[in-house]
Amino acid sequence: MNLEDITTIKSILSQPQKIVIIPHKNPDGDAIGSCLGLLGFLKGKGLEATIISPNDYPKFLKWMPGSDAVLNFEKENSQSKKILEEATVIFTLDFNDLSRTGQLEAFLKDKKADFIMIDHHQQPGNYARVAYSDVSMSSTCEMVYNFIEYLGELNSMTKAIATNLYTGIMTDTGSFKYRSTSSRTHRVVADLIDNGAENMMIHQNIYDNNAPARLHLLGVALSNMVILSEYNTAYITLTQEELDAHDYKKGDTEGFVNYGLTLEGIIFAVIFIENREEGIIKISFRSVGDFSVNEFARNHFNGGGHDNAAGGRSEISIEETIEQFKTILKAYKSQLNP
Repeated sequence: MNLEDITTIKSILSQPQKIVIIPHKNPDGDAIGSCLGLLGFLKGKGLEATIISPNDYPKFLKWMPGSDAVLNFEKENSQSKKILEEATVIFTLDFNDLSRTGQLEAFLKDKKADFIMIDHHQQPGNYARVAYSDVSMSSTCEMVYNFIEYLGELNSMTKAIATNLYTGIMTDTGSFKYRSTSSRTHRVVADLIDNGAENMMIHQNIYDNNAPARLHLLGVALSNMVILSEYNTAYITLTQEELDAHDYKKGDTEGFVNYGLTLEGIIFAVIFIENREEGIIKISFRSVGDFSVNEFARNHFNGGGHDNAAGGRSEISIEETIEQFKTILKAYKSQLNP
């Protein structure tokens, strides 16, 4: 953030405001962690603030401090709309295009409130008065830590804020193993631990609370894995029937795509998940090295994200989507065989 942006934000937050904080649709640990961390900071300054999520988020994130106050736009529609109508400031966290908010987009497009974006994804939109955008950052939670530091307010860090920011950094860095994890990231995490974040407890709450049905679903996913050796690629499919047979809950497939990258020689991993309610095939892309799944998702599957982690979607059947994917791969053979 530059000095002008910092000055603008200080001016905005120095006045009484009605603030709304919004994550992207289907929020993950970084989205929820950054929103809850920012909420704790703003409320600590005596400001009125509310988190409105476009839809529900996984159960394994609902232990996080302050999560019981998050409004679900789909389920608490009237209350959410009223708060949005009165909002004077809207923070958008962990996304950079209003289309990432699902049904909320229509209510945000014409809002006269001051928008403040904090995000680390590529190709940001231009809807915000202040845009703190940095694609080199490990996570939006690390950026919220920086945001608080830029305002000279790190002394306001509480255990709850530290816990939420640590959670988002941990989940978005794959427990600190991804390339975006910098020495600065570790210094931030160390300070969060010093401020009360209990790293072992957080890890257990996120990763060690599986229901038997989720592990059985993982078994199905792994048995469905297909390896395309000539493209150094592995993909997984999950149909709606397979999800239903294993009592699927939101978040149950989190991390499944990464198993493809644990195979020797694989540099591109994909999971295709059927969602009949939305009429789409939800796709997650992961890669190692220089192969940009962000570009791949943007060019072919109405998506995007980061160089090594991105998402997309298809509106044809899962069988047709797989065939389309295999056809597209042919053009990338040289890139996938560095």
